[in-house]
Amino acid sequence: MSNYKLTYFNLKGLGEPIRMLLTYGGVDFKDHRIEMEDWPALKSTMPMEQMPVLEIDGKVYHQSIAIGRYLAKKFALYGRDDLEAMSIDGSVADIEDFRQDVTLYFREKDEDLKAKYLKNVETKSVFFLNKFEERAKKNGGYFVGSKLTWADIHFTCIIELVSTVLKRDLLLNYPTLTKLYDNVRSHPKLKDYIQKRPKTHI
Repeated sequence: MSNYKLTYFNLKGLGEPIRMLLTYGGVDFKDHRIEMEDWPALKSTMPMEQMPVLEIDGKVYHQSIAIGRYLAKKFALYGRDDLEAMSIDGSVADIEDFRQDVTLYFREKDEDLKAKYLKNVETKSVFFLNKFEERAKKNGGYFVGSKLTWADIHFTCIIELVSTVLKRDLLLNYPTLTKLYDNVRSHPKLKDYIQKRPKTHI
């Protein structure tokens, strides 16, 4: 059996979808969490000076989406065929577009720009969540194929992150997405991990 080691900050962020995929797959992985103050000394050792990175049998792989796709394929969360796989990729890309708008807001220090970004986020959130709600309704409560896939796990992690950043329940008016979120978090392969994972602010 391969040895897995995930290296990321001691927070959820982009590392959490990978942790969830590894947990779903029943992998006993090393969850190497880096504190912010230790990052400058480690940054240059990373392939692109970014995290997360996943080591498999000592070889380092980078880029969170590439890692997620690999694990989704490995653990049968990548659809029934190539067309479903393409739809899953599209959904994950949409979720990332949604997240990146919020990231701009979160990282901005200038208060005027931050207020501008917040207005953009509020508008975009309605657009994206309406589209996601429609998609889930058409697919039996999931993003693709009426069954759990990588896209659903990725969404669950990102909506939790975004809701924390914006300090509001973004799913309040989206019953299908709320049920999807609850189904992922209560999944037998994920529930115990979610209950016991380290508590972090984001």
